[in-house]
Amino acid sequence: MLLVYTHKITPRVSYIFKHICTRILGIKVSLTTSVEEFIAHDSLKMSYTKQPLGNEFFIRSHELLYEQGLSDIDIHVQEWEHTKGFFPTNEKSGLPYDIFAASFYLLSRYEEYLPHVKDDYGRFVGTESLGYKEGFLRQPVVDIWAYLFKDALQALYGEYEFPTRKYKVQPIIDVPMAFYYDQKGLLRTFGGTVKDLYRLRLRHFYKRYLVLAGLRRDPYDTFKWIITKQKQCDFKFIVFFLIGDYSTYDKNININKKEFVSLIKSVADYCKVGLKVSYFALDSFEVIKKEKRMMESVVNYELEASRNSFSKLNLPETYRNLIELEVKQDFTMGYINLLGFRAGTCTPFQFYDLDYEVQTPLQINTFHLFDSALLSKASLLDKKEELQRLMDEVKKVNGTFAPVFHNHSFSNEERWKGFRELFSDVLDSVNEA
Repeated sequence: MLLVYTHKITPRVSYIFKHICTRILGIKVSLTTSVEEFIAHDSLKMSYTKQPLGNEFFIRSHELLYEQGLSDIDIHVQEWEHTKGFFPTNEKSGLPYDIFAASFYLLSRYEEYLPHVKDDYGRFVGTESLGYKEGFLRQPVVDIWAYLFKDALQALYGEYEFPTRKYKVQPIIDVPMAFYYDQKGLLRTFGGTVKDLYRLRLRHFYKRYLVLAGLRRDPYDTFKWIITKQKQCDFKFIVFFLIGDYSTYDKNININKKEFVSLIKSVADYCKVGLKVSYFALDSFEVIKKEKRMMESVVNYELEASRNSFSKLNLPETYRNLIELEVKQDFTMGYINLLGFRAGTCTPFQFYDLDYEVQTPLQINTFHLFDSALLSKASLLDKKEELQRLMDEVKKVNGTFAPVFHNHSFSNEERWKGFRELFSDVLDSVNEA
């Protein structure tokens, strides 16, 4: 066990030390304000305060973990070995930067509570983030810092056996629309037909009626392939189905259709199923509650995971609603047009509510790649190289790689050519680690 002496134990201090030490490094950690207890401890120990007590491992603490609420923080990011760091310490410190305060800043999404630019959907813009501006978005810096901390401790406590963790993948499959032509109902089918003819999309018209006649599989119906891939893996995919009402933003199949219910049940027999919260439900607790109950009635088990339509987050309201509904995991946090680590980590972490200054039971699983972000790469080889670079960053710290793919990105449409192979590469990366 690692014993940490600090001049004041705050919820922020407790939260971040548990994440760095226990969740990433696998070390039990305890905090104390007692000098006597600290001196008597005969295993791993460090002080996290303004001045060292003696010759122990010491990191000079930044004020962030002892504050409450939000304040204007002056951040200067600097080069540090093969990564970046901020919140510098001093010459007595065992590390040149206070990785605990810096990690808390990133994990709590502190910058997203401050005034910021939003896009047309009301989302935080990735190009405005500290990680993007300072060039460390594509590194899981929190995990890298944790390993640098581990190396420094190991140099001092060479006899201590540090546990190791293994690289994992958590495939996320988004289903905003289960079928492109099928199961749409008479009105939507008629409207689609008129659009095809008006825009002279004769190929779409032809495909639509081949599908409706049962002569061709719907292009978005890739679920047999998904289930086949799931059967080949020891770990579970998580598939998020949108079941909310039809709207400007959400256009999936009506949940009252037997074929759609049957599809969700068949996928749930093999994969983990979660709720894709509809766009308008994000502003309504009652609508989210209704969608959660509907999904639970389909899969016949308590819903544990959710993901928001359009990857939109309203912090902290979105997460507070999920906590009240006893949803255990969220998979929304990430950027749809940028590859990388929005919260600076590839390790799931608990949501910390900055307004209430409390760690919550909701686990945040950030995604690191959104399939459409790879469409800007001209060739399949370029896409593979981008994907591999990202996976390699996660492998270096034995973290969990979480990409988002859609059911339609496994179709035979030209723009998604090669995406089945990319998904297979993700699955195979576990055996290569």
